[in-house]
This record gives sequence, structure tokens and C-alpha cells, in this order.
Amino acid sequence: MIQVETAIERPWPAGRWDAIAERAVRAAIEASAHGDIATMVTIVEVSVRYTSDDEVRLLNSSYRQKDKPTNVLSFPMVQPDLLDAINNGDDDGETLLGDIVLAHGVCAREAKDKHASVEDHATHLIVHGTLHLLGYDHEQGEAEAEAMEEIERVALATLGIDDPYAVREG
Repeated sequence: MIQVETAIERPWPAGRWDAIAERAVRAAIEASAHGDIATMVTIVEVSVRYTSDDEVRLLNSSYRQKDKPTNVLSFPMVQPDLLDAINNGDDDGETLLGDIVLAHGVCAREAKDKHASVEDHATHLIVHGTLHLLGYDHEQGEAEAEAMEEIERVALATLGIDDPYAVREG
């Protein structure tokens, strides 16, 4: 069973952010090679934090030595080679897959540039972040990046969101 916990901080406006996070995490997991996680009795938790550019900049500086905000950060709590070990018999029946953190200003600017709603772009970023929690890494080469993008396309299509990587005219 997938459980998504959210924290919505300023400057994120009021909205359906809890539901967006829930749907995005579930779609990403189901579209991945680890889709069986969605139907396990074990609770697999993902934390999604919507926060400010300043907060993401601090996290990015502390954990990645990049002193700038970025759109999304993922902090996996399970090693990729241990994902298959998540099962119904784990300790207390709960596993924290990891944390995803989104920067409001970066997300809003990118959404505008892509002619997308902030909600759709945030959904894409959460799908992307969830795949990182599952061990996917687009920085490991072109083949891995293409595989990750294809999973994102599939997950987003199930949510009625257009391909974010399609070349748009105009």
C-alpha cells in the first residue's frame, strides 16, 4: 500500500496539492518496474514537501553542493538494490521510500515557460522525483535518461497530462 504524506508551505497557494502528490506518486510507482509496491500489504511511504526556493536552495547546497534552487530534490531512504526486498514481512509493516521536495518559484517559472499549469508541472516533478526514489537516474547516461522519460510519459498519460518532453511549436 502506498501512503503519501504532504507538507505544504508558503509560498504554495491553497490547492489540491495533497491529491496531486498522491496521484503522481501512485502513477509513477505503477508505471515503473516496481509497480508491485502499489499492491503490497506493507505500507510504503513517500513524503512530498512543497516549499520555497530558498529552502530548496539550502537543501541543494547542503546535500548536492549546488548553491542554487532547483525544481525538485529526491532523498531516497531505500537502496535501489533493496527495493525488491520490500515485502509484507518487513519489521513493523512500514517502509519509508523517501522524501521529495519541490520549489515553488522554480516550478511556477518552468510551468509558465512550458505553457503548462503549475499543477500539471508539479505532478510531473513528483513523478520524476518518485522515479529517483526508485533508483532511476537520468544522469547515468542517455539510455537511462530515455528510459526514465518514457516511464514519466506513461505515468503522466494515465493522469491525462500531455508528454512534457514533446517539442511544442510556437
